[in-house]
Amino acid sequence: MTKIILDTNILLSKHKIDIFSEISRICDFNYELCVLDKTLEELKNKKGSKLALNLITAKRVGIIKTKMDKSVDDLILELVEMEKSAIVVTQDIDLKRLLKEKGIKTITIRQNKYLKFVN
Repeated sequence: MTKIILDTNILLSKHKIDIFSEISRICDFNYELCVLDKTLEELKNKKGSKLALNLITAKRVGIIKTKMDKSVDDLILELVEMEKSAIVVTQDIDLKRLLKEKGIKTITIRQNKYLKFVN
């Protein structure tokens, strides 16, 4: 089963996109949606995060335990180094560039309307 890791910025996107149904639409394989525990910590300190936290619970998104001594981006990069089949959902330009260099698939928002695979 492929892990699909949701980055903080995709959960707080201002675009009116149902990321969960969009992921289901574009992924025709078995997958598990996940967030890092550090992502939850980041969300607790952000404006408008209550909906994102509720959706994580309601959609039964898995929580990956990490060492909390690094940034979410660094932790995601570490995780995908170990698990090459993982896919990251993000809008972060720098993170997308680093993931592309490593050959890791990413999903991002296109035309403010839908999600699309890149790489």
